[in-house]
Amino acid sequence: MKKIEINPMTRLEGHGKITIFLNDNGEVEAAFFQVMEFMGYEKFLIGMPLEEVPRTVSTICGVCRGVHFTASLKAADEIYGVKPNETARKIREIFYYSHLIEDHMEIIYALGLPDFVCGPTAPPAERNLIGLIKKVGVDVGKQVLKWRFAAVRIFEILGGKPSHPVAAIPGGWSKKVTKEEYEEMQKYADECVELGKFTLKALKDLVLSNPEYVELMKGDVYKVVTNYLGTVDEKNRVTYYDGTQRVVDTKGNEMYRFKGKEYLDYIAERTLEWSYVKAPYLKKLGWKGFIDGEGTSLYSVGPLARFNVGEGFDTPIAQEAYEEMVEFFGGKPVHNTLGYHWARAIELMHCAEKMKELLSDDSIVDSEVIQELDGVKNEEGVGIIEAARGTLIHHYKVDEKGIVRDVNLIVATTQNKGSINIAVRRAAEYFLKQGKLDEGILNMIEIAYRPYDLCLACAAHTLPGRLPIELEVRNTKGEVLGKIRNFEK
Repeated sequence: MKKIEINPMTRLEGHGKITIFLNDNGEVEAAFFQVMEFMGYEKFLIGMPLEEVPRTVSTICGVCRGVHFTASLKAADEIYGVKPNETARKIREIFYYSHLIEDHMEIIYALGLPDFVCGPTAPPAERNLIGLIKKVGVDVGKQVLKWRFAAVRIFEILGGKPSHPVAAIPGGWSKKVTKEEYEEMQKYADECVELGKFTLKALKDLVLSNPEYVELMKGDVYKVVTNYLGTVDEKNRVTYYDGTQRVVDTKGNEMYRFKGKEYLDYIAERTLEWSYVKAPYLKKLGWKGFIDGEGTSLYSVGPLARFNVGEGFDTPIAQEAYEEMVEFFGGKPVHNTLGYHWARAIELMHCAEKMKELLSDDSIVDSEVIQELDGVKNEEGVGIIEAARGTLIHHYKVDEKGIVRDVNLIVATTQNKGSINIAVRRAAEYFLKQGKLDEGILNMIEIAYRPYDLCLACAAHTLPGRLPIELEVRNTKGEVLGKIRNFEK
């Protein structure tokens, strides 16, 4: 029995490893996607005044700062029994679109495209963002970074900081938008639209025009068949800030719809002894293990999940791209996980179009965005949004003074835990033959998790029930295959 570790996993946010066990013939017996870091925000938010929570949870991650901030703020709205007025709602959405654009851009160009532009088996020193820029040209790289700045600048104008935003006020926003800021954001919104167009074209030119990559995208190696969860508007189109949560099965049929605290009726979380990240599943189906296919209780979230759950987009360029992707894969749902990259590019375009649409109206200039709070109205609040990586749930319970007494965070990467584990195992089984191993094979295995855009700092917040130092791995006959050394004393 031989154990192989990919440690650390590369091109992701956080710290994780992949542990693979080979039998005596060099074939894969088992594979595990493990997360070793622990953040614990569910615990140390307890005792904090609720109005401080949105600004605090934004520090969970330097990449995902806007999504935790926004979900938390929505939960605070519910607890204080207030809703933002039309202006504050528009400002929140513009802010959020800018964040999604920036986030998607980083993932596409820094984490995803290097595998295709530089070559999936190229040496690691060449297969990265620098290698990508060398391939496409420095001038192109500079232009893409300039467009990224446009999104970050809008985020900074509205959020107060380019990193962790500070503008949260339950029921509103902490500052008005000046005329100068509005005009600046209009200019940058145009640049974000150009980024969206360029990204869709780059995907076609660099990936979809290559028969080898098309075969990978459509093949079974990178394919995980699960149910899907995403948020839709009243016409079942993809939306991010607010809407109804919709679940479809492996064939695309609607299973459930829910909002707010109703999520407790549909989502359960399973604690794992070998990872700090839990494994959510569909509660009504019960835990069935890390298996995919018809009847699985696992579900996936994120851009491809939203693509499968939604029935299109409400902006013209994004909708055209959506229809092209449906045609490419021959219908929906799409279970080929490399499709996440394409769906992510479509969403970048969609968010840019939506942001420009909202900024075509100057009613947000110098309008009142703060309302008075009259104490706690509900001692429980749930904020659900579509983060860049997928559905994000913040659930708080407070006392009569607004002091946090209980917290539950269900993060996108957490919800994709089961799907990622299956994807890694399937790739390992396909590429690892007779124990033969090299850098190219290792990366072909790592490609399996990159479409999910892992954010492990976001995902690890609840301490598992017990933390063994070593775990035995057994096959279906009960025979010990080996041990996983997971957590250090």
